[in-house]
This record gives sequence, C-alpha cells and structure tokens, in this order.
Amino acid sequence: MHGFEWTSADRAGHHGAGADSARLGGHRLVPLATALVQADGRILHWSEEAAALSGYPAEQAVGAYAAHLLVPEHRRGRVAELFQQIMAGPGWSGVYPIRHRDGTDVELEFHTYPIAGPDGRPLLLATASDVRALRQVEADLAVLDGLFTQSPIGMAVYDTDLRYVRLNNALAKINGVAVEDHLGRRVPTVLPGINSAEVEAVMRQVLSTGRPIVDARSHGRTPGDPLRDRAWSASYFRLEDSTGRVLGVSSSLIDVTERFQAEARAARAQERLALLAEATARIGTTLDLQRTAEELIEAVIPRFADFATVDLLDPVLRGEEPAALQADKPVLVRAVAVGEAYEAGLTRAADAVGVTSEYAANRVYTQCLRSGRPLLRAHVDEEVLRGLVPDPDRVGPGVAAGVHSYLMVPVLARGMVLGGAEFVRTRNPEPFTAADVALAEELVARAALAIDNARLYRRERETALTLQRSLLPQEIHRTLGLEIAHRYLPSSLVSEVGGDWFDVVPLSCGRVALVVGDVMGHGIRAAATMGQLRTVARTLATLDLSPEQVLTRLDETANAIGEGQFATCICLVYDPVDRTCTASSAGHLPPVRVAADGSATAVELPAGLPLGIGGAAFESVEFTLPVGATVALYTDGLIERRGHDLDEGIELLCRTLAGRSRTLEESADAVLGALVAEGTDDDIAMILARALPVPTDRIATLHLPGEGPLPSQARRFTRATLQSWGLAVHGDFAELMVSELVTNALLHADAPRRLRLFRDDRTLTVEVADAGGQPPRLRSSAEEDEGGRGMHLVSELAHRWGSRSTREGKVVWAEIELPLRG
Repeated sequence: MHGFEWTSADRAGHHGAGADSARLGGHRLVPLATALVQADGRILHWSEEAAALSGYPAEQAVGAYAAHLLVPEHRRGRVAELFQQIMAGPGWSGVYPIRHRDGTDVELEFHTYPIAGPDGRPLLLATASDVRALRQVEADLAVLDGLFTQSPIGMAVYDTDLRYVRLNNALAKINGVAVEDHLGRRVPTVLPGINSAEVEAVMRQVLSTGRPIVDARSHGRTPGDPLRDRAWSASYFRLEDSTGRVLGVSSSLIDVTERFQAEARAARAQERLALLAEATARIGTTLDLQRTAEELIEAVIPRFADFATVDLLDPVLRGEEPAALQADKPVLVRAVAVGEAYEAGLTRAADAVGVTSEYAANRVYTQCLRSGRPLLRAHVDEEVLRGLVPDPDRVGPGVAAGVHSYLMVPVLARGMVLGGAEFVRTRNPEPFTAADVALAEELVARAALAIDNARLYRRERETALTLQRSLLPQEIHRTLGLEIAHRYLPSSLVSEVGGDWFDVVPLSCGRVALVVGDVMGHGIRAAATMGQLRTVARTLATLDLSPEQVLTRLDETANAIGEGQFATCICLVYDPVDRTCTASSAGHLPPVRVAADGSATAVELPAGLPLGIGGAAFESVEFTLPVGATVALYTDGLIERRGHDLDEGIELLCRTLAGRSRTLEESADAVLGALVAEGTDDDIAMILARALPVPTDRIATLHLPGEGPLPSQARRFTRATLQSWGLAVHGDFAELMVSELVTNALLHADAPRRLRLFRDDRTLTVEVADAGGQPPRLRSSAEEDEGGRGMHLVSELAHRWGSRSTREGKVVWAEIELPLRG
C-alpha cells in the first residue's frame, strides 16, 4: 500500500501459522524474530518474537549454543558447516527448519548478517519469520492487489489529511482524471464539481469514530462527464496498524446515477403528495379570507417555492362577486399574503399586504387571469422578468435575488377568477416543471374554494352584523352617579346572527335600568325576537315598572311571539340617590358585585324561568352598591366553555374583576382577555356599572313632617335650593309643581314623607314620596269645582311626569327640561 509505513509490533504468538499477528485492512503482519550469536555459536540476544517462534524463553536461550537448542543432533554437522560459511561470508538467506521446544519442526525463512561487536569480535545477526505465515500474507496481498487493480468498483485510499495515496483505474475512469493526477491531492481539488465538502465530512467522521459508513451518497459533475449530473454510493472504513495507529481511510464507490434519478423522481413525487396532503389539512381552517391566503403561502414555502404571493381582485375583498375580466381593461389586484423563505429581498420588492397593483390589459399576468390557465416560465432572465412584473423598478431586485423560475396560477372558484397566486424559485436550483404546475393548480384550487367560501361568509356575516348592530343600542345614556362600560362580541365561528342584547335605559329621578338578555338559538328569527324583546323591555322600564313587572310583561310578549322563542333576561334598576340596586332574573346568570375593597361575589337571585314559557312568577332582590362598587351583567357566551361548568366560569369572572387598581374600561378588557378564547361560538354581551359619588349640588332632600304648613315649607326649600344651584330662572315653575304635588299627597294619600330635588345635565326632577298606594290621575273638573286641577297643572308645566310604587307607598315625580349648556 503506497504511502503507508507498515510495522509489526506483535509481542505474543504461536509457532504455527496461527500465531498472533497484527491486522491492517483484514490482512496479517508476520512477526520478525531476531537473535545475536557469537562466533562460538552461543546466543547473546533472543527477542520476544524468537521466543514465540521457538518456544524457548530468552532466559533459557541466552548463553546456550544455538545448534544444541534448535537443531536435532543428526543435523548439527550440516548446521556447523553452514554457520562457518556464514561467518566467513557476506551473509545468507534461505529456508531452514528448527526444532520447536515441543519437538516439532518449524520452517523459518532466515536472513543472516555477520557484524562486528563493540570490541571487534565477530557476531552473527539473524532474523527469521514463519514461512507459512509469510506465504499466507503474500497470497493475501496478491489477492488484494488483484482486487484493487482489476475491480470495476472505484477504490481509493486516503491518508489522515484526506489526500489520495492510492486508487484504482476504475475510480480514475469514473472521475475522468488520471491516477497520477489524484495522488497527494484532496477531493475538492480533483473534483470541484461534486459535493466534496459533504464527502470529506463523512471521511472525517470515519477517521474520528472508527465506525464504517455504508452507502454515503455523493453527486455532481466530474471532468469525465462535465455536462451531466451523476450520483455515486460510497462506503468508507478506517485503516489502522497493529498498534491501533490510524493510517487513513479506504473507500469503495459505485455509480448509482440511474437509481439516484429514479429515487429522486420518486422522492419528488412523494414530496408532492405529502405537500398536497398537508396543504389539504392546512388550507381553509378558518372562514377568514386573508388567513386562507396566508395558509397557502405557508404550505408552499420553502418546500415548493422560495417566494410566493397571493393577490385578489378588489370586489372579492369586499365580499362581492367579481365581474368577468374585460379584454381591453387593466386588472387591479391587491396583495393579501406574501411570503419568502430566505432574506433575498423579494418581499421588500413585491407589494406589501394591502397594496394594490395595476396590470395593463396586454401584460402576461392579465392575460393569464383572463384565460384562467397557469403561466409557466421555467427559465427566467432579465428580459423575461421585465415582462412579468408590473413595475420596471422591480426587475433589478428580482435579478439580484436570483429569480430563475416563475409560475403563476389563477385563483379560480365556481367559474370565477378571484385573483392570482405567484410562485418563484431563487435558491432552489430546480426549475418549475409540468408536475409542479399540476401540483400548484391543485393547491390553488383548494385555496380558491376556501377563499370563495370566506368571501361568501364575509358578505353574509357583514349583512348579519349590520342587522344585529342596528337592533342594539346606538348610544349609551350617561347617567349621574354611575359609570358604565359595555362590550358586545358577535360569535366568530357562527355566521348567523345571535340573540344576545343589552340596554341602558334612563329612568326618572336619575335612576337607570340595565337590561341584558339572550334569545336561545341563532339566525334571523333569533335576532328579530331579540329586537322585539329589547324594544318592549325598554318601553316597560320607562313606565317605571319594577324589574319583576318588566319581566312578567316580557314573558307575555315572548310567549305571544311564537312557539319555541325562549330567552333569558336580567333587569336591574339602580337608584343613585340611595345607591340601591333592584334586580330580577328570568333564568339568567347571576350578576357579579365587586365591593369597594375589591372583593367580588355573585349575587344570588331567584332563578326564575326563561321568558316565553308563560305564567312564570318573578321576584326582585334589592342590594346596595356603595361608591366605588361595581356590578357586572353578562350573557353565557362570556363564561361558558366546553368541558367546564358554568360555576367555573363565574368564579373566573369574579377573580378577574377582583381588585381595585383598574379603570372600568380596563376591567372590561381584562375580562375579555381572561375569559374569551379565540374563536368563540356564541355571542357575548356584558355591562359593567360602577357607582360614583353624586355631587352635593345635584341632589337635595327635605323630609316632611306629618303636620305644619308643608306646601309652604316645600316651596321655600325649593326656591333656596335652585338659587344655590344657579337655576333660579326655573324657580317659579318648580315651586308651583312642588306645591301641587305636596298638596295632592296631603289630600289623597296618608301624608307626604319626603321632597327630593334632583338634577342632571338635561333635567330638573322634583319628586314627592308619600304613603299612599294609588297613583295620581288626571280628573275632569267642572268650572265650579274648587279642586281637581292640581295634576292637570303639573302635566302642563312638566316636560314629563309619572309615579312609581315603592315598598312604603309611591313616588310622584315631574321633570323640567333644562337648556343645554354651550
């Protein structure tokens, strides 16, 4: 083997051919015995190999006569003559048997050299090897040499620096480089057209680990066949000497180009099938048009294309059905998804998402869209690229990015052109093929159907949401002493409208009614029922009916709408003066109250039956809402989750609302962030209301005793209060109404109990509470009647008036409209 230093270091063995010997590449190294003999035939030195071949250890051999030790008596005369000839001549080589210690003969090949000792005495240096072992090695080497030189398989030996030290003619022919032009050089130098870095990495691994590697693939072009890509399968193993010293690497190599190409074709086909299968599961997972386009991009990059974009016609993005493309008209498309596998700069050169481009009627892009057939430019140069891009400024960046192959596929669904998908290869060296076109058409067709479904869904959903929003309150009344935040989220998974609603209804004397309801089911019918119930609830609340009375009338309304129209509802009336909440529920979820200290609990209400069942009895519960406290009303879409109890959702809502550091709007956002998962399958309505302090210049109360000139006391109190509020201009009307209401209470009720003046930004309200149960009514009075005209006078002077029942009796109130402040 050229370039290697072969040595033997065996230290033990047997006298026969089976003696221990080092191996290199599967071949044995023969032990070499040495001995030093004096002129008189005595042994001065006896090596370990000599001991192994003869059976006599050094301590027994040294000092003994060699002929007596190793030669039978009948051959000693011939040996003595030979010894004398050797000592007198230049040396001798030949084969001669010795007697082994066990009595057998061992054929040894001798090489002898007469030498002079340190004192000039003649000595004989003899070396010997087992003849049978030598012949076996020679035979092995002959076989190896024949295999190396005659094998049709390429074979090579490399040193530890991975330089060629030997190779056969078969490998030289494969490479197209003469044998002598390989020696002393490395693979990258000899074969620059193959994946030499990977080849050397494999050899280094074999060198470092000692583990052989079989069927390592290499590919590329060689000087022997510079115009065609070829592939080879190589096996490598490490070469070592008998001491374990690493000498290099050996390799064998065969040409597997046809198999490689077949495997590559099969792998590409398999990859296309896998890509198609993955894309089928990946594209169209939502009914979001842009997300569907993004899913197509994500499916093809980088496995199919290095850059891709999806552009859609503007009508598609508006949910409209696109018209047929006119032959003489340009095309406007908007980028909805763009992706790039590498930072080559194409993304910056292409339209950003949301940007619109115009393609003239004669451009190949426009013609492709109009025809509905794909456009393939397998090989792209600067001139071809100039005909593809909408702007000449994009040619330079495209060339710089390495664009070499282009494919455009129209996005078609239900016979309509929706837009176009473009695919570009830069780093992927393979051009697009007809098989790639077929795959791209299949992928784009699947995406196109999902995009069109998303378009239809968007159109229907926008229509549904417009209807739904029109049925919800367009403006939330700002009420004194109460801060309100509200949220409404339509379902993101159901295209039909839902029946959730909320309302904030301003009432007399600064009170406000909060109503939240949920019609069961979805669709136009549910939305229509919701609209009717909301309208009726708002009307009933303004009539100063108590919450349980409102629900009772709503139940009758829902029952009359039609069979199967059921709804849950909660009605809560808040009075900012005494800070009381009166609430009643029709099968709805309980409100959550957050105390001023930040603790949050659900308020227990009589559950009641859902609206629409008919004949249900409802009860009201009263609780206080001190300054800083908050109450939350909501529908089940906020807390209901598959696999979880409603109680868990209510507990999570309480934990989220607990605390005192957030504003009301921040609390509303926190609730949605904690409880609303992406992709809700039900509508969500929620109202948060926080009690605020009522300024002292907005409310004044006079307790009326049971005796004395009560009307005059009430008038003086009213006059003084309005002067302090800067409303003296309204004093006459207010005093007159107060006088009539107090007098009416004295005449027709047990007695007036309290006068309260209340003003907000729009109205001044006077109210008189008494112990009577009958509401006042307008009566006809003859000219000669002395009374009966008080409530007529109040009705004429007031913007509006009315009465409501209380636990102690009733309250009669009247409002004076205040001019808006500039």
